[in-house]
Amino acid sequence: MTDGRAIGVFDSGLGGLTVVRELIKQMPNEDIVYFGDTGRVPYGTRSRETIKKYAAEDERFLLSHGVKLIIAACGTVSSVAADSARALPVPFFEMVTHAALSAVSATKNGKIGVIGTPATVSSGSHKREILKLMPKAEVTAASCPLFVPLVEEGWCSEDDIVVTETVRRYLAPVIEAGCDTLILGCTHYPVLERAISRVAGDGVRLINPGVAVSKAVADYIETAGLQNSGENKGKHKFYVSDKPDSFKSLASVLLGEELDDGRVEQVDLNDL
Repeated sequence: MTDGRAIGVFDSGLGGLTVVRELIKQMPNEDIVYFGDTGRVPYGTRSRETIKKYAAEDERFLLSHGVKLIIAACGTVSSVAADSARALPVPFFEMVTHAALSAVSATKNGKIGVIGTPATVSSGSHKREILKLMPKAEVTAASCPLFVPLVEEGWCSEDDIVVTETVRRYLAPVIEAGCDTLILGCTHYPVLERAISRVAGDGVRLINPGVAVSKAVADYIETAGLQNSGENKGKHKFYVSDKPDSFKSLASVLLGEELDDGRVEQVDLNDL
C-alpha cells in the first residue's frame, strides 16, 4: 500500500520551515505542502479564540490540497488549538507531546525548561505533558515574545548583540532554576539555537520539537504503509498569505535550498 498525497504543514510564518527541513531529512521521497500565514504572524500574542480560528482556516487550506496528514508546525497552535484538530478527516500531529517525551528522555536532573510564545507558556501545555510522563519533574517556563520577530526579520546570529542580550534576558529564569534540558517551544526558535545554546551553556540539552515530530510522522507513515512511491516524488510547494519576497530569502537559509518563484505562491484564505 502506498499513498502519493502530500504531507501538509502549517505555521504562522517561517518557523515551521525548521520542521519541513527535518521532514525532508527523514523522508526525502515525500511531497510536502507548506502554508505560512505570514500576513497574520505572530500567533503567540493573539487570544485563544483568534488562534483557534486561524488554525482552522490554515487546516482547511491544506485539506483543499488533498493532504494525507497535517502537522501544526507551530507551538502556539499545538498548545492552544490541538483539541479541535482531532476532528480533522486526516491524522494530525502537534509539537507539544513529542517535545515533552524527548525532554523527559533527555533530562538527568529532572529540571526541564520551556521557552515559548506568551500563548504557549500561559497554556501550561508542556508542563502538563511533562508531568504526565515524569510527575516529579521541575518545570520552569519562560515567555519569549521577541524571538519570533527577530527570526522573521532575519536577526538570528549568535554574534549579534541584540540577539544575545534578548536571549540572555529571557533565559534568566531557566538558568537560575538549574534546568539541564530546554524545550524550544516554538518552531521559530531552532533558528536561534546557536545563540540560545551559547547563553544556556554546554550542560543544557536543547530539544528541537521539529526533530521529534518528524520522527513520529516517519514512523507513522512507514507503519501505515503510506509512503510515496510515485515517479515525481519529493516535491515541495510553499504558500504564504503575504508577499513572498522576504519569505523566499529567509526560507532558503532555513531549508538549505533555494526557492524560486514557481515554488512560493501567495494565497488569500478568504477565497476558499
